[in-house]
Amino acid sequence: MNIIVLIKQVPGSTEVRVDPGTNTLIRDGIEAVINPYDAYAIEEAVRLKEKHGGTVTTLTMGPPQAAEALRQSLAAGADKAILLSDKTFAGADTLATSYTLAAAIRKTGAYDLVIAGKQTIDGDTGQVGPEVAVNLRIPFATYVKKIENVSGGKLRVERLLEDGYEVIEIPLPCLITVVKEINEPRLPSLRSLIAAKKAEIETWSADELGGDAKRYGLAGSPTQVVETHVPKSAKTGETFTGSVEEQVEALVIRLKEAGAL
Repeated sequence: MNIIVLIKQVPGSTEVRVDPGTNTLIRDGIEAVINPYDAYAIEEAVRLKEKHGGTVTTLTMGPPQAAEALRQSLAAGADKAILLSDKTFAGADTLATSYTLAAAIRKTGAYDLVIAGKQTIDGDTGQVGPEVAVNLRIPFATYVKKIENVSGGKLRVERLLEDGYEVIEIPLPCLITVVKEINEPRLPSLRSLIAAKKAEIETWSADELGGDAKRYGLAGSPTQVVETHVPKSAKTGETFTGSVEEQVEALVIRLKEAGAL
């Protein structure tokens, strides 16, 4: 199987700042890591390769430093890594991002399966995976917790639901997004870490992808962040005194005043 895994480099801390001028994250000084859900996607791809043969290619869009996330994916068992990096891609929303990733997937050639994490911890939209599938015009399944079988040109998976799971079968090539219940990512060996550090990361620009330039980056983004702010939480409290009955009565009065009762 030839598998493509979509990954993203995200801040490794919740203590992030936002540039008030551009409304983008200030990443300087913040540790960057592979999006946690993408780590499960990489592990599942490697397991499928070990069982069925083939190759695993990881793909990400971002600034040059995103190459570090790709190196981590190589250490985790991927065979090849591709970075999409160009100023033209900057400011992309999920629609422009998915168009760019789909263009890159087409450029890689024949593939059987595309795997992504269910969502990223910085955007939390869960939109990119399905949108990539729509751009590629292939079927997809979200929230996959288990791959039951791959045979006869079809993929049989279990999808996680709020009250259980469902089993579905979809034809290949297809795209799936996975949840953390699907596996436990392995720790990379020292040898693989050293090899990944020396590996060459292929970088593709907008010109190399081709396609419609108006659909890349800010130009291809119908949605834009116009304002961001960190919500302020004011912790206030009130202490009731007296007997238990008096305290309960005072609490009930306050709750009624607040419209909670």
